[in-house]
Order: sequence, then C-alpha cells, then structure tokens
Amino acid sequence: MDVSIEKAVTVDTASVCKDGEIDDHVSSADYQGRLAGYRERYPNVNQAKLVRKIDLRVVPMISILYLLAFLDRVNVSNAVLFSLKPDLKLTGDQFNTALVVFFVPYVLFEIPSNVFLKRFKPHVWLPLCMFLFGLITILQGFAQNFGGLVAARFFLGLAESGFFPGCCYMLSMWYTRGEAQKRYSFFFSSTTLAGGFGGLLASAIGKLDGVRGFHGWRWILILEGILTAVVAVLSYFVLPDFPEDAKWLAEDEKEYLKARLCEDVGHSRSQDPLTFRSVLVVLKDPKIIFGPFMYFGLIVPAYSNSYFAPTIVQTFGHSVITTQLLSVPPFACAFVFTMIIAFVSDHYRRRFLFFVGCCAIGLAGYIILLVVHDNTHLQYGALYIVPMGIYSAMPIALCWFETNLGSHHRRAVGTAAQISFGNIGGIVAAYSFLTKDSPRFIPGYSINVAFIILAIASGCGYFLTVRAENRRRDRMAAEGTAPVLSAEEKEKLGDLNSEYRYFT
Repeated sequence: MDVSIEKAVTVDTASVCKDGEIDDHVSSADYQGRLAGYRERYPNVNQAKLVRKIDLRVVPMISILYLLAFLDRVNVSNAVLFSLKPDLKLTGDQFNTALVVFFVPYVLFEIPSNVFLKRFKPHVWLPLCMFLFGLITILQGFAQNFGGLVAARFFLGLAESGFFPGCCYMLSMWYTRGEAQKRYSFFFSSTTLAGGFGGLLASAIGKLDGVRGFHGWRWILILEGILTAVVAVLSYFVLPDFPEDAKWLAEDEKEYLKARLCEDVGHSRSQDPLTFRSVLVVLKDPKIIFGPFMYFGLIVPAYSNSYFAPTIVQTFGHSVITTQLLSVPPFACAFVFTMIIAFVSDHYRRRFLFFVGCCAIGLAGYIILLVVHDNTHLQYGALYIVPMGIYSAMPIALCWFETNLGSHHRRAVGTAAQISFGNIGGIVAAYSFLTKDSPRFIPGYSINVAFIILAIASGCGYFLTVRAENRRRDRMAAEGTAPVLSAEEKEKLGDLNSEYRYFT
C-alpha cells in the first residue's frame, strides 16, 4: 500500500486520523496492525488516486443536478420582477402563498423518497425526480392564474421532495467523515451558485420579454425547465450508484473502498430495505432531534435570502435588469467563503466552532438589515454577509449531523428527517417578507434573527450531547465496563455502538 493510503485511512475510534496521526483512542500496535492488513489486502490500490476518481465522478455530477434543482425552486423570485404578478392577477399575499404550497409535499415525502432511492438506486430515482420537476417548471411558465401557479408549485415540491436528501445520503456513502465536509460544502454551494446563476440567466432571458407574446417571467421558467429536463436524461447514463455497484471501479478498488467505509460508517447493506419499523427505531434516538432544529433554524434565513434578495435590492431604487445583476456578486462571494471554511473544518476535524462562527456572521448581516434603513451601501454590504454566513453554516450542519450517524439505515432516515423537518422553515420564510412591510421589512429581518439564534442553540445542544456521550464511552472503555459486541452487533448498532466516537 502506498504512503498516501497511510495518510488517508480515516476511520472511527479504531483507526487513525486524517493526516496519519494516531487517534487518541487507538494504540500504536493496533494502528500498525491495521496498516499492515491494508498493505496485504490491497497492494495495488492508490488511495489518493481512488479518492480523486470518486471526486471527479460523484461530486461534480450531483452538484450540477442540485444547482438546477435549486434554480427551478427559486427562479420564481427572479421571474416575479418581470410582470408575473400582474399577468396572473396576484393580489395581497397570494405570491407568498404560492411559495408556501411548494413546501407541503416537499416536507411530507422526503423520508418515503429515500426508501425509493434505496429500492430503485440513485441513477434511476434521482434523474426521474429531476426530469419531472424540469417538466413541471416548464408547465409553470404557462400558468394563467393564481390556481395554475399554486398547482404547479405543489407538484414541483412533490417532484423535488426526494432529490436533496437523496443526494446527501448518496454523498455520505462515498466518503469518510474526515473527508466529507469539503465535498458536502461544494455540493451544497450549488445553492449559492444557483442564486448567482439565476440572476445572470434572468437578466439575459428577461430580454426576451414580449417575444411571441410572452413576458420575460414565462421565458425564464420555460427555458430553465427545458435545461433541467435535458440534463436529467443525460444524468441517467452517468450518475453513479453506491460504491459496490460502480462499474468504473476495479474490483480491488471496490473492496478497498468498502472496507475503508465500513470502519467509518458500517457495511453498506444497500440491499437491506428500509421498513416502517426501522424508521421508528432511528427516530426514537434523542440525539436525532438536534439535527433537524439546526437545519430548521438556518432554512428560514436561507430561503428568505434566496426568495427575496432581488426584491430587497430593488427597494434601493434600481431597474429590473440592474437588480438581477446586483444579486449575483453576494452569491459568488458566499461560494468562495463556504469552500474556505470547509477545507479548514476538514483540516482540523472540527465542526461545532465553525458552525457557530458562520451562524454568527449571518446573524450580523441580518442585524444590520434590521437596524439600518438609510444607508443603501451598508445594506447592500449586509446582503453579502448574510449568504456568506448562512450558506457556509448549512453544509456543516448537514455533514456534521449526517456523517455522525453510523449505519446506512440510521443515515438514510436521519438525513431525510433533518431535511424534511428543516424545510418546514421554507413556509415561515415565504411569509416573512410581505409587500406591506416594504421597504424596511422589519418583521422579516426580526424573524430571521430569531431563527439563526435557534440554530446556534440547537448546535450547542448537539455538541454538548455528543461530547458527553464520547466521554461516557471513554470512561466505560477505561474501566473495562463497555459491552463486548460481535462485528454483526456493532454493524447493526452503528453509532450506538460503544466503540464509536462522534465528531465534534
């Protein structure tokens, strides 16, 4: 085994740290024994090349897919600036209601969708979902009234419900916990790229206003929906499944990857179906509650920014096209900042401090918007600070919580539970910024400040809980009171196994 394997073998409490350092819980003899075992079993596998191969096959593909998914979800925020409301005769808070309808099926069907993901495999289920929401986005562009818009948003939420948790679950099955954060952050940063990309596209497509009698908002939805549907068809042929199913990996690479991930996550057992009973068993764990609330607290400010940032910029007195263009740079800066935080977090193998720090940055941005109303330059600057903080904290919340779940069943259910409950925040966000509150939007900014504080409190609760559990298990190991479990029992218990240690 090459030296790179020694540096990158990242396993749980019975292994080594990311940079080849011995974990506090592992003896030097055990460490050397495991390295000798890897040398003997996989002499031809180069760890660094294998991870690069996975990076090229998995991360870019699902990132592109999620970029288009999120774009189809929030492009209505760009479309509304091009005569959507008068064309559909929307009055009062009807536009906000249309935004809310999306989240009803989106929240309800996320856990069932991960069941279908395991049954049909990612390369079938994810492209199917994507093709459907691309088609529905096209149809949304032909809506003639409020009812038509609401119906389109409902079915768009239904089609998209399984896409994001499915991608997160799939990503967690390819990387160890010490490698995961920068991949999660790059994937999740598709949302920030979608915000910037959406503004650029809208400013360009909006110039088609009047072509064939269609206003610009219709062209935005129709053309972006066509793009999504086409990419969905292509993704069927290139999207990978789980490691054991990858045809582009050599057999020894598959075996090495499965062994490596088994130590960190547990055996894949992708053939084992999720049942209603197994879902309930996972949800009974008290630790599960913190992940959904961390995400819930961040979803509200994130969707508020995605849906209403163009509207806020327009209150500064800019034209429609200028507003679209000015909404792009904050998302670009957020993408760069998110990736920097991800690399540093993975380097130090810590999540809590980075999570709280990023939340504090987003909180500062919303506080500025809440209290400053006569300085457009400072207000616009705050629109940079908000996404930099929020969009860098969200992938940490996802990665930290989900990769701490130590079996496929617990991870599949926990991922969907975190995201489905968290997305209830989209309903709150949709009603946070009402037309009657323009241009100061004090209720909206106040709501976002409160929810970021909720996210910070939930993160603190999760940190204290898992740290206390790690210490309890350390004491049991030192006292010799830890239960002796078979390999099969450890696999079934996942992170409930007393030898497991949580990332903090």
